[in-house]
Amino acid sequence: MSFERESEQTPAVLSPQYATTTDTPTSDPHRTMSPSSSRDSIIGRIQIHSTQIPKAWISPICGAGAGFASGIVTCPLDVIKTKLQAQGGFATRHGPYSPSTQPYKGIIGTGRVIWQEEGIRGMYRGLGPMLMGYLPTWAVYLTVYENSRDFWYDQCESWWLARCYSSLTAGACSTILTNPIWVIKTRLMSQSSKAKSASDGMRAPWHYTSTLDAARKMYHNEGMKSFYSGLTPALLGLTHVAVQFPLYEYFKMKFTGYGMGDHPPEDSGANWVGISAATFLSKICASTATYPHEVLRTRLQTQQRRGLSTSDGLAVKARYSGILHMCRLILQEEGWRAFYAGIGTNLIRAVPAAMTTMLTYEWLQKTIHNAQEAGTALSTS
Repeated sequence: MSFERESEQTPAVLSPQYATTTDTPTSDPHRTMSPSSSRDSIIGRIQIHSTQIPKAWISPICGAGAGFASGIVTCPLDVIKTKLQAQGGFATRHGPYSPSTQPYKGIIGTGRVIWQEEGIRGMYRGLGPMLMGYLPTWAVYLTVYENSRDFWYDQCESWWLARCYSSLTAGACSTILTNPIWVIKTRLMSQSSKAKSASDGMRAPWHYTSTLDAARKMYHNEGMKSFYSGLTPALLGLTHVAVQFPLYEYFKMKFTGYGMGDHPPEDSGANWVGISAATFLSKICASTATYPHEVLRTRLQTQQRRGLSTSDGLAVKARYSGILHMCRLILQEEGWRAFYAGIGTNLIRAVPAAMTTMLTYEWLQKTIHNAQEAGTALSTS
């Protein structure tokens, strides 16, 4: 990604030195080749083949790779967070809400319950749809974000607004595309390992054996609309990325002097420390400011729509009729703290997830760029 046309676009608060470094110097192609690289070596052939990757494919490839790495690293904490967020929504099926009936309490307590009941498989419940969601989510998001910034800058001529609008555009595209996958993932993560546990207290009133089983039962019992449960708060949650990514670009330029996807000619530890710090600060700010929407989205996604009776024999009756009704009910029954249920787990999960995502994305961008330069040099040598 290049900032060549944006030397006048960057925030005025940036130091002058960064205005001169945002145009990434073209590195020497021979510098990227190791002494052992040759046309006939494995590395050499990979480098030559990398030159055939179209420029338009690089961002989707890097985004998908970043999503895959992030999903593997953070799945256990995502399971814990989902159970903490969802349990209050199952309350009135078995009586009035009472904090004493909550099976999941805190990060360690929830982790202990999951481990005792389900073992290691419980910690990675929903990993399949999670990876199925992360790959297209980040592939679509980062591609649209990169390619829409120039368009939005031409419309508003503001560095910050262009990136906010790009974040919202990219987030809307990826959210609408992948919402069904996230609904299935959330339901798999919020359920217990055994069907009979669905009738215990504040646990999920369904039991799915796999991703395909969940999709089939949801469609059969609740219809197509169930796959888009929680879409409204998810779209409202785009404020999260509208905060995170402009801040990430700002902090990265502040710490390293280079924009998103750009790197200094010579690799250095300071560059990666700067990327890590930029990701950490931007994610903390965005997560803290916009967290309540995640609770609302999870409650809607784990709420069954009117349809056939569930495995516990109780008739399906929607607990929440809409976002405003949900907010009032949560405030009345659980208090304002419920809007931040699981935020500790979320921050512990979200910050490493964001750092894994951005470090992987930036590393893949740099690796492919260097491989293509070396491959071009080998092809012409």
